[in-house]
Amino acid sequence: MNSILIKNAKIINEGAIFESDLLIENELIVKIQKNISTSTDRVIDAKGNYLIPGVIDDQVHFREPGLTHKGTIETESRAAIAGGITSFIEQPNTVPNAVTQELLEEKYKIASQSSYANYSFMMGGTNDNLVELLKTNPRNVAGIKLFLGSSTGNMLVDNPDTLEKIFSSTKLLIAVHCEDENTIKSNLEKYKAQYGDDIPVKYHHLIRSEEACYLSSSKAIELAKKTGARLHVFHLSTAKEMELFTNKIPLEEKQITAEVCIHHLWFTNEDYETKGNYIKWNPAVKTSNDKDELWKALLDDRIDVIATDHAPHTLEEKSQPYTKAPSGGPLVQHAVVAMMENFHSGKISLEKIIEKMCHNPAKIFKIEKRGFIREGYLADLAILDLNSPWTVSKENILYKCGWSPFEGTTFQSKITHTFVNGNLVYENGNINEVKHGKRLLFNR
Repeated sequence: MNSILIKNAKIINEGAIFESDLLIENELIVKIQKNISTSTDRVIDAKGNYLIPGVIDDQVHFREPGLTHKGTIETESRAAIAGGITSFIEQPNTVPNAVTQELLEEKYKIASQSSYANYSFMMGGTNDNLVELLKTNPRNVAGIKLFLGSSTGNMLVDNPDTLEKIFSSTKLLIAVHCEDENTIKSNLEKYKAQYGDDIPVKYHHLIRSEEACYLSSSKAIELAKKTGARLHVFHLSTAKEMELFTNKIPLEEKQITAEVCIHHLWFTNEDYETKGNYIKWNPAVKTSNDKDELWKALLDDRIDVIATDHAPHTLEEKSQPYTKAPSGGPLVQHAVVAMMENFHSGKISLEKIIEKMCHNPAKIFKIEKRGFIREGYLADLAILDLNSPWTVSKENILYKCGWSPFEGTTFQSKITHTFVNGNLVYENGNINEVKHGKRLLFNR
């Protein structure tokens, strides 16, 4: 039996912070109380530090199969555990796109052999794969992903009849990327006429504009209300979209939920001047007013989840002119400590961070026995030192792409330990190279 006793931790869980010991046996949390005294394989004294549930990142792109020069399930899940992320939900725009049950299961097979963290993969929708979508098993697949703005391969779903059929036909959670393709194309042509391919990246948020986001997300929400579909809107980026969401009902009763990503809470369009293509994301990082309104919606519970949309590209790819440089950036190693900077500045409480990064993803996706520190739950945990400054540099970045938009940033906080399924997988910069990640299961 594998047993670990964590002593003197300040546990952050379900809206409270309290000092306690915690006992892990095999994969499970078996006891949470003060002054546990028992013989175990390992004792870790967490005095002065915080114990949090392992973070669940509901939106990542780990690039395998087909784009493994950028990242793999192995490399990016390794970076994730170093950042306190113990479970991830990966998106279907790999190569080939995960748009059949066979292709989806191939990704699960890769992860079963190579993932350091727990994993699930979204089934991808297209204009012509409804039959395949309806075969998706709600017990062991996170949900269905629809790109309503362009993506890799054949994944743009732009046929209104098809969309309505998908929304009407499945009880599974439908997660959407909302940007209106025609609006973006029109804006892009205007800037290309002036600059050619070398459009200054500072115009990115005007090309992939507020209008493009709002037009698409409002249509998706209207369709969800019409059909009764369970909708989750990924990576919101504009102030205008915040009027589409409510905090009037408990999360468990919401049919339409919302996510914001680290980069939209951290950067603004003013940062394009120094960061360039390194902060080129879709949807685009927008204005300081947009950022402020996203924060308001996060704190008043119109936005339910904080995620990363981790999407690595090589430095060579990112160094190309605007129209050729891909959108996306790596974030899983630095997401938790970035949010802790906002705690240090007084913008958000520790309890609220844990709610949005651990509890709510578990609730929204109905993930079995994860996302909380509870007896009988799987021991996915992280220990957090809030006062241990360190600076992001090439030497300590674990992403396969080898760079981060946070390079040069000094964070006050550090993840010291991470546990996955009861196993200590990360400790003070050292990674246990035995892979303990498991397929996520869902209570539905």
